[in-house]
Amino acid sequence: MGKLGITFLALSGFFLGIHADGSQPVLSMCVPEIYWKDCVDMMKDSAAKGIPISCIAGRDRYECVEKVGRKEADIVAVDPEDMYLAAKNNFANDPGYNVIEQIRTKEEPDEPNRYEAVAVIHKDLEISDVQSLRGLNSCHTGVGRNVGYKIPITKLTAMGVLANINDPEYSARENEIRALSTLFNKGCLVGPWSPDPVIKQKLKEKYSNMCALCEDPVKCDYPDKFSGYDGALRCLAHNGGQIAFTKVIYVKRFFGLPVGKAPAVPTNENPSDFAYFCPDGTKVPIDKDTKPCTWAARPWQSYMTNGQVHDIPAVQKEIEQLGALGEKEKAAWWKDLLLLDEKTIPVSIKKIQPEEYLEQSKYLDVIERNSGAPERDARWCVWDDESLAKCHALAKAAHSRDARPRLDCLLEKDQEACLTTLRDEGADLVVLTGGSVKKATEEFNVRPIIAENYTIGSTKFSERPAVAVIKKDSPINSLADLKDKKSCHTFYKNDFAGWLAPVQALKKSNLITSEEEIVGFFSGSCAPGAPKASPLCQQCAGDSASQDDQTKEATRCQASQAEAFSGGKGAIRCLTSGKGDVAFVPYTTLQLIKNDTNSDIKISDLMLLCPNGGVSAVENYENCNFGYEPPRIIVTHAGKTDNVIDELTHGVLTATTLYSKRPDLLQLFGSWGGHRNVLFKDDAIGLVSVNNTWDHWDQWAATEQAFGSV
Repeated sequence: MGKLGITFLALSGFFLGIHADGSQPVLSMCVPEIYWKDCVDMMKDSAAKGIPISCIAGRDRYECVEKVGRKEADIVAVDPEDMYLAAKNNFANDPGYNVIEQIRTKEEPDEPNRYEAVAVIHKDLEISDVQSLRGLNSCHTGVGRNVGYKIPITKLTAMGVLANINDPEYSARENEIRALSTLFNKGCLVGPWSPDPVIKQKLKEKYSNMCALCEDPVKCDYPDKFSGYDGALRCLAHNGGQIAFTKVIYVKRFFGLPVGKAPAVPTNENPSDFAYFCPDGTKVPIDKDTKPCTWAARPWQSYMTNGQVHDIPAVQKEIEQLGALGEKEKAAWWKDLLLLDEKTIPVSIKKIQPEEYLEQSKYLDVIERNSGAPERDARWCVWDDESLAKCHALAKAAHSRDARPRLDCLLEKDQEACLTTLRDEGADLVVLTGGSVKKATEEFNVRPIIAENYTIGSTKFSERPAVAVIKKDSPINSLADLKDKKSCHTFYKNDFAGWLAPVQALKKSNLITSEEEIVGFFSGSCAPGAPKASPLCQQCAGDSASQDDQTKEATRCQASQAEAFSGGKGAIRCLTSGKGDVAFVPYTTLQLIKNDTNSDIKISDLMLLCPNGGVSAVENYENCNFGYEPPRIIVTHAGKTDNVIDELTHGVLTATTLYSKRPDLLQLFGSWGGHRNVLFKDDAIGLVSVNNTWDHWDQWAATEQAFGSV
């Protein structure tokens, strides 16, 4: 268990035995572990006001939904997509989940949904049914967005208007854009049609009519005055559009009508020239009195409990009290944990199960929609239980948040078995070390399509230089000078920069003959993950932020965030705090520290120790490093068609791009269940597509041969 788990469990145990009013047990909220400090603050603030709440740490929102379902926590703040996970994945034993409180805006506190999707047309447009949409000019908010893209595609497909949306010849994304391009004459559909730049450009050239009504048809991307909720209406009113897909609140604002409790703000647009177009083919006037006809709605974010929480009014009251307290104090936890801000408030509702909640808004099928060949899931092959668990979590979470094709996961006994299955078309994706790609290409006919991406300081091929860092005033001038000094390592074994590279360098210099001799070479070390009684743990600090000696000792030398000196930044901290004389880290660590305005470590106080002797400035890493660590690579079968490879590339990048930005939803990079480097290396920050300029496969194979694989 890491630092976060220990912190939360200790605090939870403290509060769970208390009763807020003598009868009601304290509410326990599950929060993503990156917000642990916020939750500690929330517990202190709320307890002082007589509304104590306890915290349970989840790895991320996904695990929090699981924990609430398993009765390990009472409540979690969620998006509609999280409710879908709860409803569809058997996370909970009976009695399941309940949605009990919504996060509504102060502007529209009485609206049952966050926003409603509508279609707006010119009033005199001769159209009497949805089939009459064919050949019109359409205006959309943007690709992948709810009211302007996902909802019309979902509903028009169900009505039989968008035909052949599951053509196996095309990717899921291309099927959708192709269907819209065929249905409409011209349109404006801006945005990144794919996270892969080559696929994006290819699609925009192929279906350019869906960019023809944009401000910049060639760019067809944000910012564009005919994009977004109000931009789609401008496209309709002023740029040749005949139908616009947007949401009600923006229609009201565009035409100067009152919104909720807010008074009307006049505009130059005339609502009497336009009408809502309904799914049944009828038209509804746009005015302050007539109720719009909607195609679907996005539900409000909400608070979800497990079905074992019985005193719903008490929970609702506590959430509302916490909301008021957080707003008064403008607390960080108010936003991060309760998902509230200056424009929103929690509003109690009658308890409802998540699936029914989504169906009421006609939003369930929007989440579930599939526009790819039904039989063509992307099958990901792994060979250990941790990778399988992470793959399953990614597959479920990504599907709920619109990544297509759907991922499927299968387990084989080892890497070779996965590659054999891939070669025989029984799997579509396998993650390999960069050094394994050359052999896999030659023996199993694979094609690399995606690579890990790292922060600034890595090469254009995502390689990370391994470096040895010393203090500027250090007398050390060679590897031999390190004898009987103290060392700081990112981790013990299975880590390139922190372990394999220095071991290789010391062996090459004949200073040791095996990695076991490192114990005697240095007088003391911190190599997190080493046996605790070993000298390799002697310099480690444990959870240095804890005031509890037992916690510090329990976490000392753990290969996780629990150990203050773990990882690249931890190893540098070990060096600068005086616990070590040298730190072995990836060069990217130094760049992260350099760009961290809150860091108290000055890069100008550090130097690089070169493997062949001498020292150098940190910036001279290209001439003073211990080797380049290859990234992990996702491969597929080389015999697949270009369209299928595009679909796999687009689908994986779509999913991973989202979670790179939102680790609170799913922690794709970083420790997983206490295990390091599951599927991807913990230090990766995202994934990028591989093209034919990537040509370091031979070098990487040689690196793996010399250093070992990680």
